[in-house]
Amino acid sequence: MRLPRGTLRKSRVVADPRETLADVLDRELTGYAVFESQETVLLDAEGRGLVTFDGGVPVLAYHTGSDRGGPAALADLAIPGPYHVSVFELDAAALADAHEADELRVPPGMPAERLAGDPALADSTRRAAPETRRDEAESENADTHSAVEAFLADEEKIAAIREQARAEAAERADEWGF
Repeated sequence: MRLPRGTLRKSRVVADPRETLADVLDRELTGYAVFESQETVLLDAEGRGLVTFDGGVPVLAYHTGSDRGGPAALADLAIPGPYHVSVFELDAAALADAHEADELRVPPGMPAERLAGDPALADSTRRAAPETRRDEAESENADTHSAVEAFLADEEKIAAIREQARAEAAERADEWGF
């Protein structure tokens, strides 16, 4: 997914995506946020998560490492932080074409639930969604495929986490002389 470069409004490391999602909603930002997990930043892992916003409400999600969009992209990004997050403001007209990509769409509250685990923020986001997106919010409530289920279904991600844990355990064992 290609977007024009917006105006950088914030670039920082956060422990939890909730902080960024709440700030974007409060400021009613139109633009996008790029989330780089600690694995991407520290371990040279592949992939960044991108979430677009219209008036502070999430519209699209895309993960560059898996080349997946929509709810699947959120599952790819839903790993423990910290994250380096860059927030860009962009004119709504510049996002109009991208926002037509149905395969990348996410219901309004889903990023808050799946990335931040914050039902209250998800509810606030749903209330802030425009009338035209209220149907998406209602179908979101009917979605029974949780972030945990999506994560557990991704065998590649689980294998990568196991391998990382083994490497860290071996490194610690060497440090402690075991």
